[in-house]
Amino acid sequence: MTQVLDLPQSAEASADGPIVLTPKAIKMIKLTREEEGIEADFGLRVAVRGGGCSGFEYALDFDNEQRANDTVLDFEGLKIYVDAVSSRFLEGTTIDYQLGMAGTGFKFSNPHAVGTCGCGSSFAV
Repeated sequence: MTQVLDLPQSAEASADGPIVLTPKAIKMIKLTREEEGIEADFGLRVAVRGGGCSGFEYALDFDNEQRANDTVLDFEGLKIYVDAVSSRFLEGTTIDYQLGMAGTGFKFSNPHAVGTCGCGSSFAV
């Protein structure tokens, strides 16, 4: 089964990185960090964990420390940390931020997900 991934035309690609962040996602991450009083040197850790109603779930958390085997990406001065295991599940994923009637928040477009839950925060591979 082939899934076509419709990337936003303004997506920010990072060389050799497993994920892509759209400009809106970058802006909302920076805004959230500022509103929560988190220092600007903190980046975002993007991870995949077991759990959720579909088997795996996405995790976003602010972090200022690179761990062993992390891939560190830079999007407009925003550091993104992705651990090696999560990187395998996230390869080719676009993270966007959407406002709408169906909900507001970060949306993951993952070409490896064969199923997702209604809330969009968990997936199956």
